[in-house]
Amino acid sequence: MNGREDSKLNDLFFVCSLIEYIARQTKNRRAVVVNAIGKERWEHIYELAEVYHSENMDKLTYELTTKYHIETGTYDNVAEAESSIPTHWDIGKVYQRLIHDVVRNEHKTPVDALMEVFNSWIVGKIDNYNSSMYYENPSYLYASYQEGRPL
Repeated sequence: MNGREDSKLNDLFFVCSLIEYIARQTKNRRAVVVNAIGKERWEHIYELAEVYHSENMDKLTYELTTKYHIETGTYDNVAEAESSIPTHWDIGKVYQRLIHDVVRNEHKTPVDALMEVFNSWIVGKIDNYNSSMYYENPSYLYASYQEGRPL
């Protein structure tokens, strides 16, 4: 990979981690967060992710939840975890890899792939920290995603 590709992968990682962080803070499913903010705004955030990296995550969360009227929900997968809980950065990396595989193999834009992945069945499996799905091999996650079910 060249420097630009590495930079954009890092930007995708940040955006995925931000989605995870907002979802946890607001106790919402990831699709609720992604859809409330919308494709156009995610494209903007992705393009300016290098700038947003220096922002405080709580400040960004407050601004986005306020602007896009993301109410507190009742979905709390962190509270349901029976053992160690991965950080929002850990899960951001899982999504970044999966979305990158979708982009690379299905020739989608990063934000189109992001919208698609976060609205798919696999999020419920990755969100279940009592299962092994979130720490599976990236190629397994992508193959399962393609198949529409865990393999």
